[in-house]
Amino acid sequence: MIEKKVAYLKGLAEGLALDENKPETKIINAMLDVLDELAMSVTDLEDAMDIFSEQLDAVDEDLDELENFVYEELDDCCCDDCDCDDDEEEYYDVECPSCGEVICVDRDILEEGSINCPQCNELLEFEVECDCDCDDCED
Repeated sequence: MIEKKVAYLKGLAEGLALDENKPETKIINAMLDVLDELAMSVTDLEDAMDIFSEQLDAVDEDLDELENFVYEELDDCCCDDCDCDDDEEEYYDVECPSCGEVICVDRDILEEGSINCPQCNELLEFEVECDCDCDDCED
């Protein structure tokens, strides 16, 4: 687009039939040459930006796929905002009665009987009851 405008200006200057020996004509021709070079540089930059934009779009798509792959595994977790790495274990949301913080805990923590709230340090105590008839759960 800018190259066409510079070509138009050059055509206008040629149409004036200016005397090539006059200093004004030399300055006008030099300025038109500079404008022509600038127009070519801008066009080259626009072409490079188009290429970078395409590459950035491709990287963005790849990143979306990677995020979906990674976060899809985390979405399998039963609770929000926790670092559940083991898909085989069950996790439970426990709300602190003092500050309302929701904590994601696993069966081992529940069986320990208590944990301090990471937000307010309140001691949270748990009682785990088992409905099965196995010998391990009689405690």
